[in-house]
Amino acid sequence: MDYKSARDIVTEVDHLSERLILGAIRERFPGDGILAEESGAHQDAARGLARGRTWIVDPLDGTINYANGIPVFCVSVALAVDGRPAAGAVHDPMRGETFSATADGPALLGDTPIGASDKPLLSDYVVSLALGGRAVATRVRAVRRAIRVSRSMGSSALALAYVANGRFDAFIQSGGMSAWDCAAAGLIAERAGATVTDALGGRWFDVDRATREFGVLAAPPAHHAELLRLSRAAG
Repeated sequence: MDYKSARDIVTEVDHLSERLILGAIRERFPGDGILAEESGAHQDAARGLARGRTWIVDPLDGTINYANGIPVFCVSVALAVDGRPAAGAVHDPMRGETFSATADGPALLGDTPIGASDKPLLSDYVVSLALGGRAVATRVRAVRRAIRVSRSMGSSALALAYVANGRFDAFIQSGGMSAWDCAAAGLIAERAGATVTDALGGRWFDVDRATREFGVLAAPPAHHAELLRLSRAAG
C-alpha cells in the first residue's frame, strides 16, 4: 500500500487491475484514448476527451475499504464518445454482480433489465449521502429529516450504481468526485430512469472539470428537485 496524498491510498491491486484493463482496451481498440485513475491520460485523452472515443477507468473504487478488508468495492469502466458517456459497466467482484448500460439501451444487472426506485414517499427513501462544505451539519440534518435513513458505503461508483435497481433510492455526494467515479455509474442510473445531475443541478458529466471537484445527485424524477433543494439548504 502506498500513499497518493495524506488521505488517499493506492494498493498493488489498483495497479494490477488497471494494467489488465488497459491491456485489454489497447489490444481491441488501439486507437482509442484512455483516462485512468492511477496512470492518468493516455493517447492524448486529456486533450481529446471532448471528441472521439475515450475509455474512463477506475480500477478499484473503494480502495480504503479493500485495504481494510471491507468487502465493498468495485471496478468501473466507461466509454465516452465525443465527450458523453456511451457505455459503462460497474463490476462488484465480491458479489459477482455487473451493472451496465449503453446510452441507447436499458440498465442491466447481469442480463436482467433494472429500474430505479418507484417509492412514492420521500420519507421512505434510503439514501447514499456524503455532504461537505458550507453549513454541512444543517444540510445533512435537512436531508435526514426528510428520508428514512442515510448510508455511506465508501465506494461512490457502486453506491451510484445501486440507484439503478433501487437498493439506494437516491445518491447524493456534494464533492470530491472525478470522471472515473461517475462516468459508468451515472449512465447506468440515468438509463434506469433516475434523474442524474451534478450537486448543483447541472450536467453530471463534464469533461472540462478538474478531478475531485464536483458532486453528483441521482434520484427518481419525482423527488430529485426536493433532494437537491435540501442538500443545498444553508438553513
